Amino acid sequence: MKVFVLVTLACLSACSWFGSRKMPVPDPTEIIVTGAPAGSIVYVDGLQTGQATAANDHTQVLNVAAGAHKVEIHVGDAIVYREDTYVGRGERYTVRVLSGLSR
Repeated sequence: MKVFVLVTLACLSACSWFGSRKMPVPDPTEIIVTGAPAGSIVYVDGLQTGQATAANDHTQVLNVAAGAHKVEIHVGDAIVYREDTYVGRGERYTVRVLSGLSR
């Protein structure tokens, strides 16, 4: 009986040791927008995600889910830049806004 109790305790403690190991946290999936004109609004998949408020505020880091995305830069009612992209899990993708151009 003592052996059974010792073996059971050993198994339970081993299970808790393996269960307590932490999985590594994946890198965030990000779209980095550079070169957006001052006062423009950044949309990802039709949702407003940021605004360039000053002339030197050209870089925005946006956390997104992995997958396909549509990035648009709006100035007023006009879309001044559009790009479709795919970002893999844990990847960073840079959108470089070229003033007046649309892809």
